[in-house]
Amino acid sequence: MLVTGANGAGKTNLLESLHVGTQGFSPRTRADAQLVRFGAEAARIELAGRRGESPLALEVTLRSHEGKQAKLNGAPLRSAEQLRAEVTTLVFTPDRLTVVKGGPAARRAYFDRVLGRLSPARGALPLDYGAAVGQRNACLRRIAAGIAGRDALAPWTAKVAELGSALVAARREAIGLLEPVFAERAGELGLAAATLEYAGDPPTEVALEARLERDLERCVTGLGPHLDDVSVRSGGRDLRSFGSQGEQRLAVLSLLLAEAELITERRGVPPLLLFDDVLSELDATRRRSLADRIARTGQTVVTATGADALPLEPAQLLRVTPGEVLAA
Repeated sequence: MLVTGANGAGKTNLLESLHVGTQGFSPRTRADAQLVRFGAEAARIELAGRRGESPLALEVTLRSHEGKQAKLNGAPLRSAEQLRAEVTTLVFTPDRLTVVKGGPAARRAYFDRVLGRLSPARGALPLDYGAAVGQRNACLRRIAAGIAGRDALAPWTAKVAELGSALVAARREAIGLLEPVFAERAGELGLAAATLEYAGDPPTEVALEARLERDLERCVTGLGPHLDDVSVRSGGRDLRSFGSQGEQRLAVLSLLLAEAELITERRGVPPLLLFDDVLSELDATRRRSLADRIARTGQTVVTATGADALPLEPAQLLRVTPGEVLAA
């Protein structure tokens, strides 16, 4: 599906509503009040489609001073974020370049989300590990303040080592699955010899105890996967430091396409892809390569200012004007 319209007409808002309606949250902001039109008290998104052979109806309601409410096939959900367990949506927006050009925290967060989508049973590992590190840091502060003894730290050191080792193993597995497909998709888009490198080592109780004095001095845990990074490379170059913005864009697109392929293989149902302003900085050859790939990747919604930006005939062409979406 190709969505066209002038700059500022509302194309990004349409994609944002599809993301909220399928995932329960916005890719742009976590402040739900910002999703409600100025002067309005509430907003509602209703979507209907199919998941495989089964009909699917999704509804998300947002009110200015209340929590979100979501329904799946008419049945209320405990939280809107539960939609993520039912429908997978992957989104590209220009600010997603931070996955490559941003700091290590941005990449850790991204690849941990990939881990959760590829292995839902281990999706809570990053949160559980983060909670254990938070508890250990709090205990370090109490010891440094003299209100707790060092023996109080041992259970949290053991927990950080246990969950940290599990998280490192899960990340390695997810990145190992992703890397060969990422390299193929990147090659199609003209990004040669693309690789992902994760060099994190599992934390051990011995290693954590060996740096206890430094951790007490800083009151933070200075070892573990919460400090790791994933290097996105092309031809041996780290694209964060030595890649052009065009190469960084191709890398993010390749990551999304690779993940979409793996999700389709593992779940049997392709994810919904939302590509906002993805074509404007690609040359004609790469636009053709991307168009050929997404034509085989399940349902994809692409925005552009004009219909000539996509070098193939879309299954559906929509035109957005302020406040209105029409079949073109």
